[in-house]
Amino acid sequence: MADKGILLTDAQIAALEKKEHDDEACGEIETAHPGYLDSQDTFYVGNLKGVGRIYQQTYVDTYCNVPHCKLYTTKTPITAADLLNDKVLPFYETQGLPELRILTDRGTEYCGKVEQHDYQLYLAINDIDHTKTMSPQTNGICERFHKTILQEFYQVTFRKKLNVDLAELKKNLDEWLVYYNNDRTHQGKMCNGRTPKDTLLNGKQVWEQKNLTQT
Repeated sequence: MADKGILLTDAQIAALEKKEHDDEACGEIETAHPGYLDSQDTFYVGNLKGVGRIYQQTYVDTYCNVPHCKLYTTKTPITAADLLNDKVLPFYETQGLPELRILTDRGTEYCGKVEQHDYQLYLAINDIDHTKTMSPQTNGICERFHKTILQEFYQVTFRKKLNVDLAELKKNLDEWLVYYNNDRTHQGKMCNGRTPKDTLLNGKQVWEQKNLTQT
């Protein structure tokens, strides 16, 4: 008997596509190497006396879990692009790795018409693909990192000193990120008990070997 295959309804096809999209949004896809698929999100830190609302732009590599963060007093397309320009792309350049694709939610700091939106324009100029999730909750890898940084950095920092100024907070954040990347082991799929930095270096070797076999 000939195999007639399985006929799916439009609703079933849509459900499968949504499942694939949500898995991807949560970093549940096979990422080939560091820089292959990365996640960016905005985290509201709180109010600082004399400063006002403080936001953290967060970037996490879905392969190795290396994060980059920077604090701002606004949540705009320019601040979203600034993190990439100041921290992320220079880092990947020093590692000799490409930055191929970024995952974000549909917040106004990330989405808009390319010709009128600083973040979208920055991605286009640097030839970085942009994947947009349906809601902030599906950007899973950043959500998990935000829980960690809240518990292990911000809550500890504000318990020690209630009146932290912005410059001091930025300095402390940079120091904590060095610890997180280089000393704190991670149980993520690719890390498997290694630090994010060690996982990145291992992934870099994998990427270099693949390039050699393709040339």
